[in-house]
Amino acid sequence: MDTVYIEGLETDAVIGVYAWERGIRQKLVIDLELASDNRAAAATDAIGDAVDYDAISKAVLAYVRASEFQLIETLAERVADLVLADFDVSWLRLRLAKPGAVAEAASVGVIIERGERS
Repeated sequence: MDTVYIEGLETDAVIGVYAWERGIRQKLVIDLELASDNRAAAATDAIGDAVDYDAISKAVLAYVRASEFQLIETLAERVADLVLADFDVSWLRLRLAKPGAVAEAASVGVIIERGERS
């Protein structure tokens, strides 16, 4: 199985459990790895046979920007659900980072894998 990836997708959202976090937007960074069999796309050179990383990026960005979850775990699950349901992807690994959430750390976040990697 091949992998298509989207790295460093940056946006902001209302995210956090503290009262002060509920009134601001915070930076989030998303990395996605998506299972793909690239042979058909390579043979036809047609976007219809490929994982459309532009369409996935736009959908993820729109969803995250509109979200208002408390936990990054919840947001990560919902983004994974969106990608698996709306795009021809059987497996993904998603890394959701919240830079600046802990002053002494460059970033904190979660990494999840969902679906079946064939």
